[in-house]
Amino acid sequence: MEINDIKDFQVAENFTRYVQIDTQSDVNSTTVPSTEKQKNLSRLLVEELLAIGIEDAHLDELGYVYATIPSNTDKKVPVICFCSHVDTSPDSSGTDVKPIIHHNYQGQDLVLPDDNKIVIRLSDHPDLKDQIGNDVVTASGKTLLGADDKAGVAEIMDAARILMQNPEIKHGDIKILFTPDEEIGRGVDHADLKKLGADYGYTMDGERAGTLEDETFSADGVRIKIDGISIHPGYAKNKMVNALKIAADLIDSLPKDRLSPETTSGKEGFVHPVHMTGSVEEATIDFIIRDHDTKKLAEHEAELEAIAKEVVAKYAGASFTFTVNEQYRNMKEVLDQHPRVVDIAMMGIERAGMKAEKRSIRGGTDGSRLSFMGLPCPNIFAGGHAFHGKQEWVSVQDMQKAVLTILHIAALWEEVA
Repeated sequence: MEINDIKDFQVAENFTRYVQIDTQSDVNSTTVPSTEKQKNLSRLLVEELLAIGIEDAHLDELGYVYATIPSNTDKKVPVICFCSHVDTSPDSSGTDVKPIIHHNYQGQDLVLPDDNKIVIRLSDHPDLKDQIGNDVVTASGKTLLGADDKAGVAEIMDAARILMQNPEIKHGDIKILFTPDEEIGRGVDHADLKKLGADYGYTMDGERAGTLEDETFSADGVRIKIDGISIHPGYAKNKMVNALKIAADLIDSLPKDRLSPETTSGKEGFVHPVHMTGSVEEATIDFIIRDHDTKKLAEHEAELEAIAKEVVAKYAGASFTFTVNEQYRNMKEVLDQHPRVVDIAMMGIERAGMKAEKRSIRGGTDGSRLSFMGLPCPNIFAGGHAFHGKQEWVSVQDMQKAVLTILHIAALWEEVA
């Protein structure tokens, strides 16, 4: 059987079923997973994996799904893992998602019926030009779609079904890992890699068909806590030091023409305030610090701390603390030591009929942290676009290409073993 001759895909049916289950994560929650409702999808995935004959599929108490497609070859093949996350972004509602398939897309504006102000235009989404004649899936205008990353989940599930039903596709042990809370940076906090038992991994969490990401940002978080002096406002002259005003001054003192997401692109890093809270007496600003060059994180943090010192010094009696928290590192630092994991993925993409394109990403994936945890793990396209918002979309045909890519990668590891 030739892999590219496969026609009985179920990935679209999987996807439209999965996105209707609300799995939004919550950055303010302290539970694991951050929202219990993520397990509703995970339990369904386990049921479906068991139904196709994967006997060890299970969901642990922390919201992680583990499963093994057993080897069907006599060769000694490295164990590979395919991973996606079940949660959707807190940035846009994931409740009552209504997926719509726009069949035979011809370049027209896609006006979403539940809010006709939400229009997906070819001029705003140039990748749509590659979808002429394809079937484009959107939400209805009230929610995000959830292609990030239920497209990846649906693709892994369909590939698992095909592998279990077609033993003539030879492969070694293949591990499946579905994680919670990736969107809030906690996706692999509690992943048990010893139990997983994989040598190499692939996250199915990228964007345009044919792309592979082997380079991410390195990332830190910074929290600046400002201590002011609270006095009854009726008696505050020459006594009150308002921490909120100091925080506003600090943010206003950040560079205006560089070092921000709004003014950078490519491999340029940034310092980005993402959350501020507080009162007269105490205010806190949370920043994310990003750069592809890990060494530059310290430079950006030193510049931010210098700005904070200069600003706070203007306010007699005020003080601040500056705390740095490592978040993840550029996966390329690990993947360059394991070139075969990327080379086989690029070959798999090519065999699935696409021109493989290696890219860096201005962000991170579960694969960033998995790589530094001992599981070298580049990121492969899942086909979604315009993540985290109501204009999110994916095409059925691109999801099918991702399924074929998974199958080719599995077969290639066995072939070259």
